Amino acid sequence: MASATATPPGSRRRGPSLAPRVFYPSLAVIGAFVLFAVVAPEAASAGIGAVQGGIIDTLGWYYVLLIAAFVAFSLWMGFSRYGDIRLGRDDEAPEFGVRSWFAMLFSAGMGIGLVFWGVAEPLNHYASPRPGFEGGEVAAARQAMTQTYVHWGVHAWAIYVVAGLAIAYAVHRRGRPVSIRWALEPLLGDRVKGWLGDLIDITAIVGTLFGVATSLGFGVAQIAAGLDFTGLVEGGSGSVGLQSLLIVVITAVAVASVVSGVGRGIKWLSNVNMGLAGVVLLFVLLAGPTLFLLREFVQNFGDYLTNVLRLTFDVSAYRGEEGEVWQAAWTTFYWGWWISWAPFVGVFIARISRGRTVREFVAGVLLVPTLITFLWFSVLGGSALYRELFGGGGLVGEDGSVGTESSLFTLLDGLPGGSVVMGLVILLIVTFFVTSSDSGSLVVDMLASGGDIDPPTWSRVMWAVLEGAVAAALLVVGAGGLGALQTAAVITALPFSLVMVAMAVATVRAFHREHHARLRREQALHLETVTQHVTTRLSDGAPADRR
Repeated sequence: MASATATPPGSRRRGPSLAPRVFYPSLAVIGAFVLFAVVAPEAASAGIGAVQGGIIDTLGWYYVLLIAAFVAFSLWMGFSRYGDIRLGRDDEAPEFGVRSWFAMLFSAGMGIGLVFWGVAEPLNHYASPRPGFEGGEVAAARQAMTQTYVHWGVHAWAIYVVAGLAIAYAVHRRGRPVSIRWALEPLLGDRVKGWLGDLIDITAIVGTLFGVATSLGFGVAQIAAGLDFTGLVEGGSGSVGLQSLLIVVITAVAVASVVSGVGRGIKWLSNVNMGLAGVVLLFVLLAGPTLFLLREFVQNFGDYLTNVLRLTFDVSAYRGEEGEVWQAAWTTFYWGWWISWAPFVGVFIARISRGRTVREFVAGVLLVPTLITFLWFSVLGGSALYRELFGGGGLVGEDGSVGTESSLFTLLDGLPGGSVVMGLVILLIVTFFVTSSDSGSLVVDMLASGGDIDPPTWSRVMWAVLEGAVAAALLVVGAGGLGALQTAAVITALPFSLVMVAMAVATVRAFHREHHARLRREQALHLETVTQHVTTRLSDGAPADRR
């Protein structure tokens, strides 16, 4: 009986302080990459390019099919008979109230990526639409928002449902340590305790660290562009030296947050993040074309619902090399990036969802972050598109180019009081960098420590430093550009995508067993009740009911 093994609320289940068979191989793989990138950046760049040609250009169809399957799996879990299974004891109430739970899901949905791409992605799709698009400027703007919604909406969060649901069931229902391997126990059995379980956790650690490093790289690239745009640093945009220096400085702040403790560090910064993000969103909404943005938000949602099924399976198969290049740069990159973040976000949403039913979990994780993300893009991206269509333009070059790293600052510069908000945006990116590094290092350290929920501070500091080192190495390899960041996310996601398929199968198997065990218990209880009823009537001398 699964519920009998669930750990009591508020309990602290600790594993060993270090899992040597996971810790050292993970450290060796990541350290070898950083060393290779620093010593031989040209060779590392050539190697990444070769892998890109072998994986990204040929397996785009696989990522598209996989994510579509994850969406279907998530919806099935929510609507199926398994939806009533509770992630905890059968009588256990949710650990957090609905409002607090939604707020934490919102914080999981926010990050450096949204700040970086909030203006840049809709503008890029508008200036250079998906190959095969036909239509005028207004149609281009509408398809730009729809495509952005697809990349950041239900599909992304379905990935986190797969990982988070499997982890939450293992931890809260089965009482297992916080480790990816235990999510596969229903499928692999005791083999998760051996080398296969070690390999699973190593894959999760490497994928998570590179996924977080990708986000950190985006963050420092945007900070450098912001410093350059505001005139604080000359020639800062695209400067590997400045970006590396920023990584060193901000990683030092992240280390200070780690040392200060979760309560004083990451929780305080998370609240600052949400406050600053809310200020930026409200400023653009009120200082920009408010009525247009509200109308556009509603219309964008309708366009998304109309086109989401077609775009889910669109792999640009009939667009030749141009279609392959677009697919690799956008959809394949996003699906790989989200998969690389799956262990990190999955552990987080599993941790905060104790006591929720499967149906509540799926509905909350799919809907809340998706709607907030849609609003973010509609306000920031919609303001940029409005300026291009009905205003003074200036966000898209005459040659169709978009300053991806600086586009947000260019938009703010055209709004009243925008120069003040630019400083808030830079601060927002810095705090997102710190919280991503802090919480990412915590999750990685938990996995490397055999599920210890309170791993040693020294190892968390080490992982935080490694995240910064990997981000710097990727920027060096990519000569300050974004190509290496995007490629690394997709490459490291490939092995973990196989783990996620196994997690989905393991979840179905576990739920199937629990459902049938529940039916057997109900049948046994019904039989016992009937037997007692008949026995009582016979003992009272009354004839048994023949019905």
